[in-house]
Amino acid sequence: MLPAEQETDGDAASSPAGQAHGRGRALLQPRRRAARGGGRRRGIRGGMKGDGGTRVLQGEGVAEPSGALRGTGVLVVPVVGWSRCCAPRLHPIRLPLERGHHIHRCVPPGIKCGGVLSAPYGNFSSPNFPGRYPYETECTWLIVVAEGSSVLLSFSHFELEYHAACAYDYLQVYNGAARDQGNLLGTFCGRSPPPPFSSAWHVMAVVFRSDRHVAKRGFAAAYRKDACGGQLTGLSGEITSPRYPESYPNNAECRWSIGGGSGGGPLTLVFTDFQVEGGQGCGFDYVALFDGPTTAAPRLGRYCGSTRPPRIVSSTPHLLILFKSDFNIGGRGFKAHFYSGECQEVFTAVKGNLSSPRYPNFYPNNLKCQWSIQLPPGYRIKVFFLDMELEGRSSLTGGCDYDHLAAFDGGTENGSLLGRWCGRESLAPVTSRSNQLLLVLHTDRNTAKRGFSIAYVGVVPMNVSCTRTDFHIQIPVQSLAQLERNRIYLGTPSCAAQVVGRNFRIHTRFDTCGTESQKRNNTSVIVSTLYIDFSAGDQEDIHQYEVQCEPKRKEASVTLIAGPHPSRLSQAENLVDAQQQEGGATDAREIKSQDTSDIVFISVCILAGLLMVIAVVGLVLL
Repeated sequence: MLPAEQETDGDAASSPAGQAHGRGRALLQPRRRAARGGGRRRGIRGGMKGDGGTRVLQGEGVAEPSGALRGTGVLVVPVVGWSRCCAPRLHPIRLPLERGHHIHRCVPPGIKCGGVLSAPYGNFSSPNFPGRYPYETECTWLIVVAEGSSVLLSFSHFELEYHAACAYDYLQVYNGAARDQGNLLGTFCGRSPPPPFSSAWHVMAVVFRSDRHVAKRGFAAAYRKDACGGQLTGLSGEITSPRYPESYPNNAECRWSIGGGSGGGPLTLVFTDFQVEGGQGCGFDYVALFDGPTTAAPRLGRYCGSTRPPRIVSSTPHLLILFKSDFNIGGRGFKAHFYSGECQEVFTAVKGNLSSPRYPNFYPNNLKCQWSIQLPPGYRIKVFFLDMELEGRSSLTGGCDYDHLAAFDGGTENGSLLGRWCGRESLAPVTSRSNQLLLVLHTDRNTAKRGFSIAYVGVVPMNVSCTRTDFHIQIPVQSLAQLERNRIYLGTPSCAAQVVGRNFRIHTRFDTCGTESQKRNNTSVIVSTLYIDFSAGDQEDIHQYEVQCEPKRKEASVTLIAGPHPSRLSQAENLVDAQQQEGGATDAREIKSQDTSDIVFISVCILAGLLMVIAVVGLVLL
């Protein structure tokens, strides 16, 4: 037997049963039993990863995350085992979906709460509000508005049992479907109401849970669909003008207030597309940016026309974007990304570490984070993957279509793709071809994982050559400008570099400076270790490069063998490339002019031969 629907209309601020209100229809707990096979289905549609779409019954709350279907943000569970989510004495309610799935919730008998709210705006509250809510209750409200819009959520009253970690009674707000920790915007209790929230897409979920002790008055909340402006609190997000990429409407005024989340750091705003009616002083249509939460904050810029605004970085954890259009002449509008807190950073140190937001806890959903590594000219960047666990590959395409990490050679996503990774893999190090490298993390709307931890080290530019008897090493002074020459040495500190012109230079014979002869692949080679000491204070930081020469061929190479984490740097890589060889061509000519060992050797051989001829002739004459 399936429960029948009960429909409500109206805009009341609250109701005694904590029921949902709005101009549209909301399904409450059934009061009568329907005939077998009865009940009407009104669905919201949305594509799924690996499916052509699903219909969701407009009614009861959402389920546990196992068996989640992708795309609509609604979580469903198989028929088998559906009641195991409910605590003792909670009454499970289930409603059928297509393909043999159900959504369900857990409530005490006779308590009405939760549901799917699909009206453009409405109100909902805890059970019995403004009276005390019942014990041992769990309710889930799934708010679904038109695709392309966002959900604005605010609380007019809030009073729950207090606990420092909200371990007793609590309310949770999710940016999308409930139960996925990557979507969680916050957990709240006590008397301080949650801040206003704006979803990153057209679905938001609210979960209320009470335990068996201490009941309070609960909460009252309101939501509305908003296609223009809002309060954005995520670590990253995307902002577009109304109707983008179609022409925006006339007489529009939109305000996006970014910040107030857990990031706490400065905000970065990057425009990827921009076309707004131009005019002198941007007096018609314009986008204005403010370094704070209101228009009273310092203005960072006012932009119009078709030239993209520059990259904007706030000095506070808040940024206000104001878009205005006048009564005529529009444009395509704009598209921008913002990054906050641990979701964006620029690294300029010769080595460093970075990780996904909240690592090693689950990263948030709906992220696009960027980390840019920028080192002095001549350097290359070697990245080591210490730990990685992202959402796995698509079962349909076998590719990283969902959450993934990508690396680009250079400072933008237009650079060469060095790699794109997902799942849980052990990855080999990656080395850039230039002195800049960009890492970009994309996460979708559900299924978060632990994330990643990465270490990088700048590969010092150097020119290494050898003769049959000597090593010659040159490093540009500008690459190690912060170091004294005695911090760069071959084998032992007594073989420190000398400053010659614009280079640190080491010129030493094979029988000094800890050099030793080895057999590798049945070939005799001369091997030594170059040390570059970046240590500061009590922090030891010594990078080691293996320098190798094959005397017969007079071929030299250098390999990074120890940097940010010795146990992770066992995989060596030859660091001499064409660019370094070209850059060191002039210095190589200087080295060549000093290389007289071969000339001396040949001269000695010729002289010995002449002496032998003279001796033979003398003996014959005698």
